[in-house]
Amino acid sequence: MNFEIKTITPVIGAEVTGLDLAEALQDAVVKALREAFLKHMVLVFRDQTLTRDQHKQFARYFGDLHIHPSHRSGLNKTGDPEIFVIDTPPDARQSNGEAWHSDVSCEEIPPMASLLYVTRVPENGGGDTMFANMYEAYQELSEDMQQLLQGKTAWHDGEIDLRNYGIRLRAGQAYPRASHPVIVRHPETGRPLLFVNGSFTSHIEGLPKWESDMLLAGLYDFVARNARIQCRVKWTPGTLVMWDNRCVQHQAVRDYAGYARYAERVSVLDVARPAGF
Repeated sequence: MNFEIKTITPVIGAEVTGLDLAEALQDAVVKALREAFLKHMVLVFRDQTLTRDQHKQFARYFGDLHIHPSHRSGLNKTGDPEIFVIDTPPDARQSNGEAWHSDVSCEEIPPMASLLYVTRVPENGGGDTMFANMYEAYQELSEDMQQLLQGKTAWHDGEIDLRNYGIRLRAGQAYPRASHPVIVRHPETGRPLLFVNGSFTSHIEGLPKWESDMLLAGLYDFVARNARIQCRVKWTPGTLVMWDNRCVQHQAVRDYAGYARYAERVSVLDVARPAGF
């Protein structure tokens, strides 16, 4: 196993060098990568040249592939249903993922991992992605706040995210909605984490709207402003980043208006719904 793993920050992220992801990987390598994935939550692989099939082949080492609800609902009827394309032209008014979120948390079983492969980066040097460790977000809450959130559930609605992009469902179309615990136990590490995000979470169930809005706004702001729990990844052409969608939120920094960016994402299915802590 002739590859190296170097941490990006003390609490989240690592760069992996010495691997060609286009090649078949030995079982020992996959095992080591899974251990690094659980430890660092965000893994960065640079200087990769991948076809779509090779991108998906690497993702399948970690599980079956997720089909994005835009394909299942009929909103997107073209292209490979296992590939989510992020194509931002120079004249785009917005791009995918500008708000902090975890990918499609509105699913009954959200993806366990996402693998984003960027082949075109903005010429102005922008387009970085921020990642946040939601274990640490939970740990930094006061004991009183932790106890307040324990046992509560929140409603995640995919139409909230669609409306952010000016998309309205037509008759006969449907998009996922689901109730998940606010504090989730990670299924592999057993650690507690905060599981609400501004792109998909509608409200905390069982609370008056004003109380839910106040709590969620405070939690979102806490995550967005807390550099202690974050890392920032600068993209270069041919970079693939894999992150644990169960315990990581991310945000695509939109600082490249007037420039193009192109990426393709593959996500890996989880095997069970998020469980409370």
